[in-house]
Amino acid sequence: MSASDTIDCIELVELVTDYLDDALASADRARLERHLGECDGCDTYVEQIRQTISATASMGPEVIPADGMERLLRVYREYRGG
Repeated sequence: MSASDTIDCIELVELVTDYLDDALASADRARLERHLGECDGCDTYVEQIRQTISATASMGPEVIPADGMERLLRVYREYRGG
């Protein structure tokens, strides 16, 4: 197996969104799935992302109270420096 046939954990994290959106080329999908079969940590990570997507799929803006949204925006603005 050549280096181009393998994928490391960092590359998997970068590709996970495209993988879950079924937007990867077939060769990249095969590399990623081969890695998942060999790496319990990444397999767990992808499953956690799937569960998060499933759990938040029904959420909408109305779920966050207005004062909570303001607090989140304030923290984000402070984090961004302005």
